[in-house]
Amino acid sequence: MTDSGGDSRSPLERPSTWAVLPDGGRPEGRACSHLAALSGLPGPPAAVCASCRARGWSWRRLRWCLTCGHVGCCDSSRGRHAHAHHARTGHPVVLSLAGDEPWAWCFVDEVFLVRAR
Repeated sequence: MTDSGGDSRSPLERPSTWAVLPDGGRPEGRACSHLAALSGLPGPPAAVCASCRARGWSWRRLRWCLTCGHVGCCDSSRGRHAHAHHARTGHPVVLSLAGDEPWAWCFVDEVFLVRAR
């Protein structure tokens, strides 16, 4: 029941300047009205999906709510607890806690957010 990943950097060490990932499938461009959520990180994040753990389930990747700090599993996991948390609370942005996924996702604007260069 562990989160896989190659980069050992904590999301807390990631830069606070973020931008919307360009999407070639959407030539009109995309925007995110929640980029400010990435400037102040709640923390530190849990290293487990508590909802999965309580049920004895495993998870694939963890997502960290940048509004309240809730940690839930990704949509590829059985519980989809990060998405369920968004649906229940309306909190817009989650940060991937996997070291090899240096991005955030805005559920509301449906865009990936990446570190600005």
